[in-house]
Amino acid sequence: MALKKHKTYFNWSSGKDSALALYHLLKDERFSVEELITTINSHYNRVSMHGLRKELLIAQTDAINIPASLIELPEMPSMAIYEQKMLETVSRLKNDGFTHTAFGDIFLEDLRAYREEQLAKQDIKLVFPIWKRDTKELLNEFLDLGFKTIIVCANSKYFGEDFVGTIIDENFIDNLPESVDPCGENGEFHTFCFDGPLFKNPIKFSIGEKVYREYDAPKTDDDAVCKNDAEKYGVWYCDLVPE
Repeated sequence: MALKKHKTYFNWSSGKDSALALYHLLKDERFSVEELITTINSHYNRVSMHGLRKELLIAQTDAINIPASLIELPEMPSMAIYEQKMLETVSRLKNDGFTHTAFGDIFLEDLRAYREEQLAKQDIKLVFPIWKRDTKELLNEFLDLGFKTIIVCANSKYFGEDFVGTIIDENFIDNLPESVDPCGENGEFHTFCFDGPLFKNPIKFSIGEKVYREYDAPKTDDDAVCKNDAEKYGVWYCDLVPE
């Protein structure tokens, strides 16, 4: 008798860790990945934290050929608003028969605990395909598999304007500051994955404007671009323009 697969939705960020985690999940015969979900800043029509245009996200998920849906958030959502929006989405997915969800998290214990606590209330089981993997090995595997990714935003504590808009290659790790994780797992940088074994075609784009923005440092938001003890933090963004 054929093994019944767990109906699973994947939390898609548009970046490299999501791509590699999804790649491994699709190879796991226990799971049937039937939807991707992504949070969008509805004020700017861009992927939350990454600043990626919605048009490129849609082109990306179309190329992956898995149905996708967007969770639209206001410009500066409170945790209460964020959790309510997520609850609405998870309730809909549960009603559609989904029993499992997956994330591209690697080692942030507090973030994993938060996700598990929230989704346990909905009886949704969590999967972390690349959890506790060495991040240097992950990045090398990502490149060896033929994935391609570009840096779309970066914490100004570690990087300047020239860093964003860089395509990651095999020399990337050697040029990182020692305190920066090779996958940017602490929020040091975020990426847009535009080609690789998941895609039926590469996503075409050109480099647009580079912009610096400053934000109040998050105090309780586990899903922030970066977490630190300063009152403010800066982020460099590179706009990618669909072709």
